[in-house]
Amino acid sequence: MNTPDLRLLQVFEAVHKTRSVSRAADALELGQPAVSIALGKLREHFSDPLFVRTSGGMEPTPLAEELLQPIRKALDALEAAFGHRSVFDPATSIRRFRIAMTDITHLVLLPRLWRALRAVAPGVRIDIAPLGDDTGRELESGEADLAVGFIPALEAGFYQQALFRQNYVCLASADHPRIHGGLTRAQFEAEDHAVFRATGTGHHVIEQEIARLGIERRIVLDIPNFLGAAFIVEHTDLLMTVPRRLGELLRGRGEFSVLPVPFPLPEYTVKQHWHARFHHDPGNRWLRGVIAGLVSESTN
Repeated sequence: MNTPDLRLLQVFEAVHKTRSVSRAADALELGQPAVSIALGKLREHFSDPLFVRTSGGMEPTPLAEELLQPIRKALDALEAAFGHRSVFDPATSIRRFRIAMTDITHLVLLPRLWRALRAVAPGVRIDIAPLGDDTGRELESGEADLAVGFIPALEAGFYQQALFRQNYVCLASADHPRIHGGLTRAQFEAEDHAVFRATGTGHHVIEQEIARLGIERRIVLDIPNFLGAAFIVEHTDLLMTVPRRLGELLRGRGEFSVLPVPFPLPEYTVKQHWHARFHHDPGNRWLRGVIAGLVSESTN
């Protein structure tokens, strides 16, 4: 069935209200021929004259009287739908956001984000999820609102915003028996290493670059998060290659030495990612702005 469009329904209501094609045209700011054509389409659709010319004007037929309330309800619904604008008020919102991030981002971002939310959005709640192979699907479905980190797999098909540049350092125990004040390539190759391995991030770039440079690294511990491995390093003679910001944070919280990597490793960019479905969502836009602002403050 071919359903009359919005303009035809508006013509019906205007003719019913004014009892005149010309006055309906004026009310709708249309030419009289356009209203006449629309009325003709309505008559054809409903197989009824709908409005009949009388001495008192265009009087509705019984069918037109029956149609009036359904058409008004349809127009009201369309007006509500097209006039609707989603709004987000952080001061009163009780929305729960879900952010996928690594344990490094927990340390670098989460404490400041939480303080900011308590100040301006006390009812907002945050769920933190790990990055993984399903992160892209979760962003698409709305299960996650944002993903923050070094996530090359999300650079195609998702919106993204660069937050800050990052490089790598070597982490060792402050009382490491052989490493004091500096680290040479020979020492790097001679020591045992702990490594972080997890799906969903781009930190495998370390493995690729070390292999490309022909550097040998004796890996004796694989662990699925940076923090767990880092605190094992504090109490052993293992080395670990970690993002610089993590190293700087740990140096102030434990007995660590943070040393330059004795060969070049590429920098990378930490970004926040979101799906196109939620690009214009006011709440998502607000949260992205808060995170970008916090990172900007910390890098200035």
